[in-house]
Amino acid sequence: MKQKIIISMMLATGLLSACGSGQTEKKGSVTRGSDQTIGRAVIKAENGLMTPEILHSFGQVSDIQYSPQRQEILYGVTYTDIQLNKKNRELFVMKMDGSDNKKITNTPKGENSACWVKDGSKIAFLYNEDGKSQIWEMNPDGSDRKQISNTEKDIQGFIYSPDNTKVLFISDIKYGERSNDKYPDLEKASGRIVDDLMYKHWDEWVESIPHVFVAELTNEGLRNIVDLLEGEPFEAPLKPFGGTEQLAWSVDSKSIAYTSRKKTGKEYAQSTNSDIYLYNLESKQTRNLTQGMMGYDINPSFSPDGQKIAWLSMERGGYESDKNRLFVMDLATGEKEYLTETFDNNTDDFAWNSDSKTIYMLACVEAKTQLFAIDTHTKAMTTLTEGCHDYASVCFANTQILSLRHSMSYPNEIFSIDLSSKEAKQLTSENAHILDQLEMGRVEERWITTTDNKQMLTWVVYPPKFDPTKKYPTLLYCQGGPQSTVSQFWSYRWNLQMMAANGYIVVAPNRRGLPSFGQEWLEQISKDYGGQNMKDYLSAIDALSKESFVDETRLGCTGASYGGFSVYWLAGNHNKRFKAFLSHAGIFNTEAQYLETEEMWFADWDLGGPFWDKSNAVAQRSFDNSPHKFVQNWDTPIMITHGELDYRILASQGMMAFNAAQLRGIPSRMLVYPNENHWIAQPQNGVLFQREFFRWFDQHLKL
Repeated sequence: MKQKIIISMMLATGLLSACGSGQTEKKGSVTRGSDQTIGRAVIKAENGLMTPEILHSFGQVSDIQYSPQRQEILYGVTYTDIQLNKKNRELFVMKMDGSDNKKITNTPKGENSACWVKDGSKIAFLYNEDGKSQIWEMNPDGSDRKQISNTEKDIQGFIYSPDNTKVLFISDIKYGERSNDKYPDLEKASGRIVDDLMYKHWDEWVESIPHVFVAELTNEGLRNIVDLLEGEPFEAPLKPFGGTEQLAWSVDSKSIAYTSRKKTGKEYAQSTNSDIYLYNLESKQTRNLTQGMMGYDINPSFSPDGQKIAWLSMERGGYESDKNRLFVMDLATGEKEYLTETFDNNTDDFAWNSDSKTIYMLACVEAKTQLFAIDTHTKAMTTLTEGCHDYASVCFANTQILSLRHSMSYPNEIFSIDLSSKEAKQLTSENAHILDQLEMGRVEERWITTTDNKQMLTWVVYPPKFDPTKKYPTLLYCQGGPQSTVSQFWSYRWNLQMMAANGYIVVAPNRRGLPSFGQEWLEQISKDYGGQNMKDYLSAIDALSKESFVDETRLGCTGASYGGFSVYWLAGNHNKRFKAFLSHAGIFNTEAQYLETEEMWFADWDLGGPFWDKSNAVAQRSFDNSPHKFVQNWDTPIMITHGELDYRILASQGMMAFNAAQLRGIPSRMLVYPNENHWIAQPQNGVLFQREFFRWFDQHLKL
């Protein structure tokens, strides 16, 4: 793996630091074996440059699990086969120093949610053999596989109790009434009868919701299954992304903490108020631990001594991008402690030390995600890591922290951080055989002055073999969210090194509204769409355009979601800066978006309210800045991509934008996926996106 070297220097546009450089040039192709298990690809990189096919051939390392009894690490790697248009996940174990790394599975359907159980003597995992995901167990070497559960529906996640006598698991229950429930004689009727809001979410019609179940774990399988929310029409954990991280066993195996938003319909659609509930297995009583805390409360975790519980909390209901705070409660007294009150950034993840006195946390600061330690008594914080990369998880392992780490120039690998020396050591090299053949572009950190005289961190990624005497076409990357950091991220679609490998300089600003620069910087964007954050984008591209190696006559602009909104808005307000645009899943008409989207709390908070409230000056300013209000100014080629299963921003938004461009005679192209949602998940669709992305920009910026 190529390690990053940070070099500081001063340039005319601001402070600059280098975060990476390239390596040797090699040629060839991507090949795989003929078996259906989908394993590690054999790579020969053409000219040492990234291609869409190579990008999808990286093994995706994930889900570190540590066994204190065995002093071993369990993890998974997901492999992709473009020709088969599918992915497969395999499991590996290794020693704490990264040695004796062994692949312990080789199956066509993949093992998920794997973890050590029964004092490290077994590995439990989810496997879908007959159309249903169920809990299985096997020996640490992969032998003696045995199915443990046989529930009616899929199991989506599970956790064994500390005493190994019980297991809690997540499974869906039916939600709402179908048309053939009301009219049994119309068994082939497909119509949905809707009487309330939140009838769709992200990419599905809400006809089921997750519930938490607990069962006795016996040699014959699961017995005496109990639904912790029996008779309650509420989801636990939270859809669509919540999993077992939102659940926890008490140390004595007598109680379960779970996350739920106990609301339905319109109230659910307008609120982010989830809570942490404590269910006692003996009394079957449930207690709300976060009653009166009005925002998201998620991810409970009991201290090893069983006396406290920690969780992540947002203060304000209806604001999904509020500061993610770390809280701890004394279970005996109910007293709460806000541990990160003086820390002006989010807590993204955390883990207890075995002494129950220290918590290790993950947080992004100035667009680089690092690990920290916080004393639960004094609230003093210590920085454990530094460098131009992102740590992506936190797992306490006695004298070390285990974490996934990546950057713009390499995907996830597992690292250990020694808690005494703070030394980071790379334990896996899953993708070394690919990275050693690729030359990555240099990544630089610039601080650019904005129109209101503030400093904005902007990443600049240069093409491999960059020649400062030449002029390059340049792409402005617009981030989505809108409150989502442009950190040292690695993406399998919005991969900035892929753009650079195709001969583009990439400019990626951390404009107003992005986390890791304090709450004031983050919150400025709310109710100011089309405002200061757009000026920030123009400040960044204008600063780079002054460089001799940037061809200001060949500037492009791209982004997705709110980044797609940004592309549409800039298309009507760029004053001929750009020569081509590409928007994916973007908001084009905010009035339509207000009524089309499902999570109404988001629209109400960020836009300021409904467009029909003419007395609300803030909301009216938001809707006056809708991109469709500036379509009369469009004069630049634009490409639009969208998924028809996207219920967050409907595909009609992209179709409206494409139709407007066509009617105005603007050179335009649309790529629509009937089977994709807000993202592009299927391998061949991902490759198609990349090919069309570069065909479009090459056509307009490389003439």
